Amino acid sequence: MSKTAGNEHIKMLIVIGPTAVGKSSVLEHLLRDYPRLCDIITYTTRPMRAGESEGNPYHFVSEEEFKKQVGENRFLEWAIVHGRMYGTPRDQVESANTEGKVCIMDIDVQGAKKMMDEYPGAVTIFLMPPSMDALRQRFLKRGVTSEADLAKRLESAQKEMAQCQDFKHVIVNDDFDSAYAEIRKIIENILENQ
Repeated sequence: MSKTAGNEHIKMLIVIGPTAVGKSSVLEHLLRDYPRLCDIITYTTRPMRAGESEGNPYHFVSEEEFKKQVGENRFLEWAIVHGRMYGTPRDQVESANTEGKVCIMDIDVQGAKKMMDEYPGAVTIFLMPPSMDALRQRFLKRGVTSEADLAKRLESAQKEMAQCQDFKHVIVNDDFDSAYAEIRKIIENILENQ
C-alpha cells in the first residue's frame, strides 16, 4: 500500500505484540486516562469470547460480510491471523482525524506495517512478554489448553517478536505499572506535539 498524500500529519499510536502480552489492558488504561485518544475498533471473523460483546473489543462479523467489506474498500488494512480475518476500518480513522483525536489501535505485525506505510506519522510500540514461558502461562490462563493450539500460538508469537526491531518503541511487559509508565511518556509526547 503506498503512502497517501496528506496522511503524514495524522497522529496515531499502534500497539503491536503477540496475543496475551497485555495490549488490551494497555489500551483500556490509555483510553481511561487520555480523553483525546480514540479507540479504533477493528473487525474480525473470530467468534466472540466470554466477556466480549459487539463492539467490545471487536466488531464481530461473518466471513461473508468481512469479504464484502474488503470488496467495498472499507478497510485500511486487513489480514488473516490464526485463521481468522481482522481489518482496520477506514471510516473510524478518518472520523477520529476530523474530530482532532489521536487514533489508538491494537493490530498485528503485518497490519501495523501496512498502517505505517499509509500513515508515516504513526508511533508504534511493540509490547514484549518477559519470556516465552511467561507468555505460555498467559495463554494457559486464557484457557488455551490444546497442546497443538498452544504450540501454534507460541510459534506465531516468536515470529512476531523476531520483527520487534521494525517498530519505534519496544517495551517489555514484565511489570504492568512500569511498562504503562513508559507508554504514558510516549503518549504524552504525541499529544503535546499535535
